[in-house]
Amino acid sequence: MAVAPHHHLVLLVLSLAAAFAAAADSSSHNITALLDGRSEYTLYNSYLSETKVCDEINSEHTVTVLVLTNGAMSSLVANLSLADIKNALRMLTLLDYFDEKKLHSLDAGSELTTSLYQKTGQAAGNMGHVNITDLRGGKVGFASAAPGAKFQSTYTKRVDTEPSTLSVLEVSDPITFPGLFGSPSASSVNLTDILDKAGCKQFAQLIVSSGVVKMYQAAMDKALTLLAPNDDAFKAKGLPDLSKLSSADLVTLLQYHALPQYAPKASLKVAKGDIPTLASTGAGKYDLSVVASGDDVFLDTGLGKSRVASTVLDDTPTVILTVDSLLLPSEQFGGAPSPAPAPGPAADVPASAPAPETSAPAPSPKAAGKKKKAKSPSHSPPAPPADSPDLAPADAPEGDAADKVDSKKNGGASAAVSFAATVACIALPVAAFL
Repeated sequence: MAVAPHHHLVLLVLSLAAAFAAAADSSSHNITALLDGRSEYTLYNSYLSETKVCDEINSEHTVTVLVLTNGAMSSLVANLSLADIKNALRMLTLLDYFDEKKLHSLDAGSELTTSLYQKTGQAAGNMGHVNITDLRGGKVGFASAAPGAKFQSTYTKRVDTEPSTLSVLEVSDPITFPGLFGSPSASSVNLTDILDKAGCKQFAQLIVSSGVVKMYQAAMDKALTLLAPNDDAFKAKGLPDLSKLSSADLVTLLQYHALPQYAPKASLKVAKGDIPTLASTGAGKYDLSVVASGDDVFLDTGLGKSRVASTVLDDTPTVILTVDSLLLPSEQFGGAPSPAPAPGPAADVPASAPAPETSAPAPSPKAAGKKKKAKSPSHSPPAPPADSPDLAPADAPEGDAADKVDSKKNGGASAAVSFAATVACIALPVAAFL
């Protein structure tokens, strides 16, 4: 019996939905899980996890990871800080797909591509770009785009690939250039000074007057993520009157703005579940949750969301981030908070807790702009960022290999799943009707 034309249409739509879903599932990767069990790269893999560069790699849809053997990695890390090691690992991460075939078929025998280090915006000029050149004798060399840079790093062998999305290649040496190392250390900076310069003066005044600055400084040697509200956050309409808080409540509020772990923005983006703060009690109280949207990361207190605006300092195991609004825990402000009084000529600001002004609305997450990325003159521009907020970080994979590989999904995959679900939802009722 012949099948009606409209049934053919329904079958076609359902097939397209399944194809999109399959494509979404096939485009995820987990670099630490992929390298796990390869004994020659254990040191490299451990530093990917310790510096959280693994989360940055897993956030990229298309990426080439240049790995070092244990011997080469030992020589690299001998006299470097964790912050410098992190930048070295970023220089070894290229934001385009290169396999052995492509390396030996470069246009004009050479190509300039963007590294993960260039994407951070920390590189001076184009120093974070990588020059890939097909050298004589069949060798392929890698060097910084710095003038006169030598090709000390050469391609050794293929390690693994996920076609068109992830290529892992072994190279002989790291890619370095003058100025790559020597990142400012958290222990060498004045915390209040760096907050002042980052536009967080009122927050700096509060942590000093309350004594919480000493708690932060004590935690910086172990692990600390500081979430500092900028000065505009204290001008938000309807903000509770902080001057009415007791000293203990103010300390708790400020502790709520810090995490007892090293969690840069890329790691927060893939965090799953509640995140404890310095104020957490262990029973889920005073925890935060994370919502990611594109390249933006929002911290959810249960009463509202605050966008992570910028990175002020990233020196493993300490990272200082600015946020667009005050983080108000529901445990303290779940009722109807008393708004701060409008400032006037005779308004007095207590020394222990400066009263905020109420003149301008806080930035809305929907209106929050995305952080600009350094433009690349490369022939291989960075891939679009990931969109999926609800996946676990890749630095401590668990379960079997299949579970590990599925632990992080990229933005393209999320869009594909959403499209597939939409098409299926339309097609199924049509099929039933027909």
